[in-house]
Amino acid sequence: MAYKKKYAVLALVGISVAAGAAWWWQNKAPAGGGASSSAASPATGGPAAAPVGAASGAPGAGTAGASRAPAVEVAKVESMTLVDETQAVGSLRSRQGVMLRPEVGGRVKQILFTDGQRVRKGQLMVQFEDQLQQAQVAQARAELSIAEANHKRNQELVAQNFISQRSLDESAAALEVSRAKLSLAQATLQRLQVLAPFDGITGLKQINVGDYLKDGADMVNVEDIDAVLLDFRLPERFQAKIRAGQKAQLTVDALPGRPFSAIVQAVDPLIEANGRSVGVRGCIDNRQQQLRPGMFARVNAVFGSRDNALVIPEEAIIPQGGRTFVVKVVAGDKPDALISQRVPVKVGLRQPGKVEILEGLSAGDSVVTAGHQRLQKDGTSVRVVDLAQSGGGRPAGGPPGAGGPGSGAPGAGGPGAGGPGAGAAAAAAQGAGAAGPRPGAAAGKPGAAAAKNVAMAGPNPCLRGADATR
Repeated sequence: MAYKKKYAVLALVGISVAAGAAWWWQNKAPAGGGASSSAASPATGGPAAAPVGAASGAPGAGTAGASRAPAVEVAKVESMTLVDETQAVGSLRSRQGVMLRPEVGGRVKQILFTDGQRVRKGQLMVQFEDQLQQAQVAQARAELSIAEANHKRNQELVAQNFISQRSLDESAAALEVSRAKLSLAQATLQRLQVLAPFDGITGLKQINVGDYLKDGADMVNVEDIDAVLLDFRLPERFQAKIRAGQKAQLTVDALPGRPFSAIVQAVDPLIEANGRSVGVRGCIDNRQQQLRPGMFARVNAVFGSRDNALVIPEEAIIPQGGRTFVVKVVAGDKPDALISQRVPVKVGLRQPGKVEILEGLSAGDSVVTAGHQRLQKDGTSVRVVDLAQSGGGRPAGGPPGAGGPGSGAPGAGGPGAGGPGAGAAAAAAQGAGAAGPRPGAAAGKPGAAAAKNVAMAGPNPCLRGADATR
């Protein structure tokens, strides 16, 4: 038993001695063996020549102190055009649409339209059998003629004092009754004619000549699609931003690659209690007849745009205690020295990978995007890591436009080709694309542009009343 304890103690002592020697070798050997290392490095060409290349104490110590400063990644505060927008889904409907139905029952005598035909307001579309009503109108006219003659005769007799005033009053009342009967007969006759209520395009008829229809039966739908309405809903937090007159961009799955623009016409004053959303209605100029009611639309509602907005990568934001901070890299007291400075900021709009800064920073400031945990207090010396030299980007601290090969980023110090500068360019391109097609987007297709100008001639139907006469 004592024999085993003796060997256990020797093993523990050996492990302790080995650990101490390893610690001394890692921490003391570089300081003591600086001369031999510097002498051996030129011969071997090893990497040890860089950190201990100077034998004198002061420069070497300064280099060692700089290497011990926390390494961080930074990005420049950039200025760009920022679009305030949100996405939603909606559906299209006709600006005006109606299903024609007869007000009285009867047999169809004539159908004066074809499927898909463009009709004008007041155009006769369906004629019902009206022989009986024509006879009633003729009878009412005859009765009116007799009543007028009797009333005229009574006026002459009263003037000669041959009859009393009562007889004249009775003939006047009979005349009014005859006129009312004629108006009733004419109204009944007119109800046997179905007219187009507005300009539009007919759908597929559901009747045939000879059909007997009851009042309220479906005959054909008429749709006004020169302008189509876009109905969509937004969360209630946007109800203060959306208003009439704003623009909304949309795409439809049935027509990929064709953007359309809608003008917001009205916002529902009622917030839906179930979904806590507000209804919005826009109008789209559809004189080219590309859109159809019932289509599904992906909407990009644009509330406005801000020029020269200051943005930083979202990785630089540090939320703490209900406030938002960033760590800014500023020049220190010594030449070429950089220190950290914690700055409270006020954020605005957010886009994928980007955050707008309303207060606290200026254009060109450098903020830390990685390595925040190494900066425990303000004034800490920092060392900016330039990943561009190892990843193929431009050197840190260079001019904004001097991106290295493969960087593709207008900003500074981005990690590789996908750094913050590249994110800003992508966000700017996305914001520009979300704002809608540019006037020169179709410059390469003169024929299509000419056809569009011909089809879009005349005033925008979204800018006039829904029941405007054309």
